[in-house]
Amino acid sequence: MDSHRDILLDLFKASVEAALPATCLPQHLPQPPKGRTLVVGAGKAAASMAKAVEEHWSGPLSGLVITRYDHGVPLERIELVEAAHPVPDDAGRQAARRILEMAQALGPEDLMLCLISGGGSALLALPADGVTLEDKQQINKSLLRSGATISEMNCVRKHLSAIKGGRLAAAASPAQVVTLLISDVPGDDPSVIASGPTVADPTTFADALSIVRKYGIEEPKAALQHLERGAEETPKPGDERLERTETVMLATAQDALEAAAAKAQSLGYRPLILGNSIEGESRDVASVHAAIALQIATHGQPAEAPCVLLSGGETTVTVKGSGRGGRDAEFLLALAVALESHPRIHAIACDTDGIDGTEDNAGALLDPGSLGRAEALGLKAVELLNDNNGYHFFSTLDDLVVTGPTRTNVNDFRAILIDD
Repeated sequence: MDSHRDILLDLFKASVEAALPATCLPQHLPQPPKGRTLVVGAGKAAASMAKAVEEHWSGPLSGLVITRYDHGVPLERIELVEAAHPVPDDAGRQAARRILEMAQALGPEDLMLCLISGGGSALLALPADGVTLEDKQQINKSLLRSGATISEMNCVRKHLSAIKGGRLAAAASPAQVVTLLISDVPGDDPSVIASGPTVADPTTFADALSIVRKYGIEEPKAALQHLERGAEETPKPGDERLERTETVMLATAQDALEAAAAKAQSLGYRPLILGNSIEGESRDVASVHAAIALQIATHGQPAEAPCVLLSGGETTVTVKGSGRGGRDAEFLLALAVALESHPRIHAIACDTDGIDGTEDNAGALLDPGSLGRAEALGLKAVELLNDNNGYHFFSTLDDLVVTGPTRTNVNDFRAILIDD
């Protein structure tokens, strides 16, 4: 039988492959229009989505997509720009402006095919009038450190933007707009994915202002003043400019978990999907997962071993220390502390985009000997957890999972094996 490490890596691989654009996009392409086809998009999967479009589109097309640095692939007809994530930069701003101008030039017989995936909100960075890129960078950093959920962050981003929250689709009117989505958000709400540039926005300036006040964000002043003024609200449901828009969901966390569950079953493990949209502090989510795993290992409830617990979603980390590590490393280190080296439990936690937070790893692996090996090397798990330093813990153990960019993104993937 494969080692536990190999099994966990196989489950992660199956989850990622289910969400690759080459797998899930071609069958959802619309019919070519009478007029022009403009392809635009943003996200960590934007380049691979554009490549899938080029390989399967039957007519002429042109356009521009934005992806994160080092996430590009060679394209022939669609221009590719790489920009910064999760904090936006000038490359993203300039490319977003060009996309908006391209959309404004479309007519009623044209089609705008919009390719949207996780990460698109930071990459499609076009500040609203009166807000600078530096303002957006500052408020992004504050939100990332605050523990705000992705829905909360994107609500604020929409109301500081000239292109998000349905504004891109409104600019393309009266052209037909078809948006192909790969979801990285709990609940798969199209208006939240990449801040919904082509989707009606049910949130308001008042909602955005409430969020920044909730987390005690007081700078930059220009951004807060823009939210307080509340001028030029985002397009709402029923807006006539969005009448010719259509959204198609290509891949979600649930799809990835079901692919991993099928793989687990083929390897002799009973799969139990705990949820595809789990949110909350990484260490709190880890405590709950640990309790379920220990209940199974000790009492055979709510499932009998050998089994695997699977979950997805997007946890958060309220940064209080000075260490390195994304939410998956934080989850796994908290899980290690809670499991106390249980001899029958192994785990993996990775981000399906291949990047855990801002680090160079997708996530990490945990086994019953992890804490013991760490102690032998002078590592103190609880201290490192309190310093938000999961990366150092797993890097020292040589237990990081390094895949490089996967060029897709359906968010966190977690698998916990419990052997009999």
